[in-house]
Amino acid sequence: MEAMMIAPLIGSWLQRQKSQLAARRKVALISSGLTLILALGAWIDFSLLDVPQAHDLWPLLSMLLGQEWLIVDALSSPLLPLAALIHFLVILMTPPTKRRRFPYGLVLVMETLVLLLFACRLPEGILLLMALSAIPPWMDLKARGHATGLFWMHTLTSLALMVGGWLLMESDQKGGPLGPVLLMMGLLIRAGSVPFHLWVADLFENASFGVAILHVTPMASAYAAIRLILPDAPDLLMDLLGVLALVTALYSAGMALVQQEARRFFCFLFLSHSSLVWLGLEVISPLGWTAGLCVWISVSLCMAGFGLTLRAVESRVGYLDWKHYRGLYRHMPMLAIFFLLSGLACIGFPGSIGFIGMEMLVESALNAYPHVGVMVLLAAALNGIAVLAVYFRIFTGSIHPGSISLAAMPHEKWAVGILGILIIGVGLAPQSGVNSRYQAAMELLTPASNDTWIPSHDQASGTLGSLSDGMNPNH
Repeated sequence: MEAMMIAPLIGSWLQRQKSQLAARRKVALISSGLTLILALGAWIDFSLLDVPQAHDLWPLLSMLLGQEWLIVDALSSPLLPLAALIHFLVILMTPPTKRRRFPYGLVLVMETLVLLLFACRLPEGILLLMALSAIPPWMDLKARGHATGLFWMHTLTSLALMVGGWLLMESDQKGGPLGPVLLMMGLLIRAGSVPFHLWVADLFENASFGVAILHVTPMASAYAAIRLILPDAPDLLMDLLGVLALVTALYSAGMALVQQEARRFFCFLFLSHSSLVWLGLEVISPLGWTAGLCVWISVSLCMAGFGLTLRAVESRVGYLDWKHYRGLYRHMPMLAIFFLLSGLACIGFPGSIGFIGMEMLVESALNAYPHVGVMVLLAAALNGIAVLAVYFRIFTGSIHPGSISLAAMPHEKWAVGILGILIIGVGLAPQSGVNSRYQAAMELLTPASNDTWIPSHDQASGTLGSLSDGMNPNH
């Protein structure tokens, strides 16, 4: 795990030593690819150990700081390779026209920070990493000469609320409602919930499209909420969370339907889908949390692929809007097919990775609040209409002949192929993924799972019998 965290930082330093653009990109690809391999290895290793949580055999970071910082469990084990895969694909699919300005070093630093966050369970570490993860997007905005006031206003407000809420929860007022309310409001601002969504649209309009995708698609605020406050938040706060999530889903779906520009369209489409994750977490039941965690994986993967496809089209035709039918299907059929596949997978099209999560989410919402289930279906319908409308605007209509080829390049074919296999493969055989998310939901909803017991290496590598011998009697 520690090698997985260090690899992107080494790559970020090495690529800065290269003067040629091709060499810098190659170093970034190698370090990000190595990180992905290590993340997959950590996931597989944890699955084979069959323990609640585990850590490295000789954790250097823990020896230096005196606490166990890097822990993998049922919740974080698939999130690590998911985040590593998204970063790798963003670097791989960076078009030639965007490579000169693309901040490879910042992206690798962002990868380290999000991996550290997903492997951290200490509240202080989570808050620190949430703060640090806001620096790379700000640096990208500043490097491009755009105003950063709106971004920092929301970011600093979010951090102040999170830190203040956590301090109140840890003080003598732990039983009071103010601490959890402040903490949750800070997390919702970071997540871009309505009415705190303006900074997300500004980020997508002014920052690098790739940096903006990497900053939002892992959904770090949802992870922080689970570790810091959920599922033990007061009932009133959970009701507020459900209302804001539902309003965000409907409002953002409606906004996506009327957008005329590619980046703002993607921004609102993502906010609508990501709010469904929060809605699933608001339903405190095994089915609701399993649905929320499944939707989290599908939305992160599919929306990243959807955004990368938009980015690839934008690099070919320039500023992308829907004022005219562009008729690009014959120029780029592979990108057109994947655009439709990833867009429909986000709304839960049958046979895709998003289908089973959306089905469980609708069922859990209908069981808890029938009217909420109907609103979820309405949001999904609006998002589906928006995706199809944009597809027709970009890829259908009169064909305009061009003097150069706009077809997918080899590196884009590889990225699209990997994502397509995952979207369809997991959709057709979802059982193992659902089992993994159900196990994570049950551990999070069980009070005993909130204990800080961590197996030693001997216990983690032993059988279930030896594991039970070393466990806390309270378990």
